Amino acid sequence: MYQKKKPNEVDRYLPIANIGRIIKNNLPKEVKLSKDAKETFQACVSEFISFITSEASDRCSDEKRKTINGDDILYAMNNLGFEHYTSILKEYLEKYKESQKLVNNQNTIKENEDEKKN
Repeated sequence: MYQKKKPNEVDRYLPIANIGRIIKNNLPKEVKLSKDAKETFQACVSEFISFITSEASDRCSDEKRKTINGDDILYAMNNLGFEHYTSILKEYLEKYKESQKLVNNQNTIKENEDEKKN
């Protein structure tokens, strides 16, 4: 009989290889990270993301929405005292949205060209 496995605390964490790569790319070449340091970063980063996501989720629940968007994340960060990060994240979000519009437009053009060929 199938039993639902209870999620382990570590199962909630971001992959340690990804975190290690991000950290390594931001440190001088001669600096090495111990396994303990990577695991500590992994726990902290995962907890931080959960913290922000929970606040954004509460906002969505209050507004009777099911999908968290970038503006909800910015709201959560402001609300939780991380307002000094929100200006750069807002700029990034706007650029991301612009890039997605360009990608969608390029895909539409390509689809129209493919239809004309057929």
